[in-house]
Parts: sequence; structure tokens; C-alpha cells
Amino acid sequence: MRTLGLLGVLLFAMPLSAADEAVKVKSEKLPPPAELKGPISELIGDDAIVIQDAKGNTLSTIWFRKEIPSKATPEQVKNGTTYREIASTTLVGALQLPQKWTDFRKQEIPKGVYTLRLAIQPMDGDHMGTAPHNEFLLLCPADKDVKPDTMELKAAHELSAESHGATHPAVLLLFPNAKPADAPRVVSKGAGIFVLNIKRPINAGGMKSTLGFGMTVAGHTAE
Repeated sequence: MRTLGLLGVLLFAMPLSAADEAVKVKSEKLPPPAELKGPISELIGDDAIVIQDAKGNTLSTIWFRKEIPSKATPEQVKNGTTYREIASTTLVGALQLPQKWTDFRKQEIPKGVYTLRLAIQPMDGDHMGTAPHNEFLLLCPADKDVKPDTMELKAAHELSAESHGATHPAVLLLFPNAKPADAPRVVSKGAGIFVLNIKRPINAGGMKSTLGFGMTVAGHTAE
């Protein structure tokens, strides 16, 4: 079975009418969605990030894990952590969609609540050149994601694919964010792509640090 043959090009396409239409971000205190399973919900904070279109309509709401576990060494923490120091399939947060979305392959993602798990695209011939970066967040249906632990990558791919009843996972592309600001903000990457830049706390074996996320919240690749 093909598990992630097109991971690099599965990127959410928000219904923006023009490439330069504004996407806004608003921070709110909101409890995690009730759809999240207990063990997962307990790890999610109440600092919600609301993504809105130019008219103020909510496109999505994002909650991050209170503290993201990292496998970074002391030297890596000192020099600055990256996505690569987060174990594959680590639970990062949750996403709520008030309406259905359409991914790059025009596969509809139903409205609802999804967990977000980190995934690294394989560096092989099937994936070379499919996206500008190799890091993604897998969207997994909250009612089927029952444990916060990491899992086999294939199992995570299959779980994510269940979010829209197809064979391919649903994903969000991650951009580097080496110098994150204290406050979340949305930046344009051109071609209708908008990215949420945000700083999140991490815990590397008791060492506290932060990691900048650059999470695509609108747009799709040109592939």
C-alpha cells in the first residue's frame, strides 16, 4: 500500500479568492476541544491560536501541547533546536476546522477536530523536489487518536489518511522559524501561501528551551 507517496504535495488549500488576501491571527484562552481523548487533552494547553480570513471568519483554531518533548542533546539545545530533534510522530497539538477543507489533491478534509503529529518526509527518489521542506504535521482524527505516545510511522500515516477516507495522509507543511518572535503572527510566503510563526516550549530530558514553528495555515504548493 502506498503510505506517503505524495506527502510532499499534500498541503491544505484554503478557499482564498486572491493570492494576496490577508490571513489574520488572534490569540484566545479556550479549553482544548472536548473531542480530544483524555490522555491527549491533558497535554494540550488553553492558549488557542485562531486563524481568520480577511473578513474575520474563522478558518481554523490551533492548540499546541503545553511542552513538546525533544531528543535534543545539550549541545543542540545550546545551538538552537530544530524539527529534527523532535521524534517522528510526536504529538504537537490539535486543530479544529469549522468547515471542510480541500488539500492539494482536491481531497476534502471534513470539519472536525484533529491531532497534529510531526513527520519527516523520506529523502528518496519518490519525494525529491515535491516540497520546499521535508517537515510536516500529520492531521489525525481526534476520535481515533487515543494515546499521546509516538507510534510507528506507517501507523501514523494510515491514521492520518482516515481523516478523509483516502490512502494518503492529510498534512500541513512546516517552514523553518529559526528566530521566532514572542507573539504569534502570520507571514506570507508568496503564491498565496501563509504561515503561522510561533514559539513553543520544549523539554529535552529536563532541559528547557523553545522551538520556532512555521506552520502553513493557508495555500498550496505549485507542484
